[in-house]
Parts: sequence; C-alpha cells; structure tokens
Amino acid sequence: MSANIACPAFPSAPSVTKNIPRNENRQNIPTEKQTLDPFRQGLIIDGGVRYRQTLVIRSYEVGPDKTATLETILNLLQETALNHVWMSGLLGDGFGATHGMIRNNLIWVVTRMHVQVDKYPICTWVMMNQETRRLSKMPEEVRDEILPWFTERRAIEEEVPEKIIKLDDNAKYVHSNLKPKRSDLDMNHHVNNVKYVRWMLETIPDAFLENHKLSSIILEYRRECGSSDMVQSICEPDEDSIPVDDNINILRGFSLASEILDGHGLSGTFDKWPTRYTHLLQIKGEQKNEEIVRGRTTWRKKLSNTST
Repeated sequence: MSANIACPAFPSAPSVTKNIPRNENRQNIPTEKQTLDPFRQGLIIDGGVRYRQTLVIRSYEVGPDKTATLETILNLLQETALNHVWMSGLLGDGFGATHGMIRNNLIWVVTRMHVQVDKYPICTWVMMNQETRRLSKMPEEVRDEILPWFTERRAIEEEVPEKIIKLDDNAKYVHSNLKPKRSDLDMNHHVNNVKYVRWMLETIPDAFLENHKLSSIILEYRRECGSSDMVQSICEPDEDSIPVDDNINILRGFSLASEILDGHGLSGTFDKWPTRYTHLLQIKGEQKNEEIVRGRTTWRKKLSNTST
C-alpha cells in the first residue's frame, strides 16, 4: 500500500530542542531550492509552493483492519512537512527552522489540525519562542525569508472554524491516570502531538470501532505535555449525530414495545451509535486541570464484507 500526501502552504516540523552545535547539524542540507528528491520520492509542485511525496505504508504501521492507522498518517504528515522545508533551501538546523528563525530564536509549532481521510490535510502553524515557550509574531526578517513559499490556497475550506466545546469530568467516557512513556517524547522532551490522538481514540468503545472508521478529525492544541504530567482523556458522543435508519423511517408514527425492538432482533437493523464525538485531553493538577488539546472526530460506518 502507498499514500500520496501533499502538504499545502508552508508547514514545517513541529518543534526543536536546544540550539544544536553546527558540527552536529544534519548533513547535506541543501542551500538552494530543489525541485526533485529521487531518494525520498519527493516533488515540488504548483509553481514551487507545494510539496508531494509518495510513501510506502509498512506492515507495522497498519491496524487490525489492515489499513494505515491515523497515528501513522499524522506521523507521515510531520515527516513530509520537514522534507518540504528541506527541499526549499531555507533549512537552517535540520529540524524545520530557517536561518532567520534561528537568529530570532524561533521554532514551528502546530496549533490546529484538520484532517479528512482520503482528502488533503490542512494544518495551522504558528511560531513559538524557544526559550519562553510563548507564541511569537513573525519577525520581518523571517517573513521576507519565507514569503515566496506562502500560498492562499487551502486544502479544506472552512468559512467559520467549528468551535469545540470544553468537556468536564461528567462526560460519558473518561480515562484517567494516563502517563507518558519515554517513547512518547519528541526531540523537545515533550509528548509528540500525534500521541495525543491515540489517547483520544482509546476512550471510544471497541464495539463502535469494530464497525466504524474515522472520516475527519479536528485538533486544537492548548499547551504542551511533559513526561511528569498525569493525563486524563475525556470523550462525549454527540447524540444528535445518531444516523436515522430507513427502517426507523418506515416505523415512524407506530408505537413499538421496547422488548420487541431489543429482544427479537429488530434492533439489529438500527445503528444506535453516534457518529460524532468531542474530546479533551487535560493535565490533572492538585488545584486545577490544564487543557492540552480539544478534539472533534467524525466517523462513518465500514462497508460490509470489506476491511477498508
């Protein structure tokens, strides 16, 4: 299996760690714009502002349904984002920052991500000061440096971004005492944002996951999560998203005893699962909880007699 992924606009790697000495930097970083990378099967397209890379999905990157997991897809998007900057000739440190960003002590972080399965992804990226860990305005030096790579084209058009409500401990599904593992940490010694998705999806019942697959996810990042933090994953189904089966339409207006629906097989023709869920990951504190990321997932029923 393979995935053909295109990265719009000018995304970059999510974060860097410390200032790495020049002699330890990644080797063979291009100093001029490249249009083709045969080794990575990467290609600059659309007048030089977008990047496309063909990737092979490995056996350990698929789930029980024999398709690539969402975590795999998000990891590949991060990798292609870094490769995009690598081919631009602007890469300064091997981890996504340009030369101007390094001089201004800036790194890239993602604040919002919207992915639709089988469609192009879109991410919202901002700059963060590497020392203060606060969001930063883009200096003119950096703006002039990357201006040729900007594009107004969006992969997923949103007139008004969907607002994700904040959940509390009264939500239907709650998983507590989640502890980051060492393997969950990125080069900045914080939990990689892709790992958050795994924690979110683990709150959804297995019975639902067996018959449904993810069609869309929206993530809104609030803060970082470290190795010493204790995390809670909260999930609330949108009851208004329960699909109406044709059989229900036929029976509307008639009074059917619940024991008929639940005891004689008729309920099997009804899909009672909601198809939209709201998520929240938060750090559990002694005095207050701190949000890590809010999420919104939309699902569709798997086709019968197929594993895709």
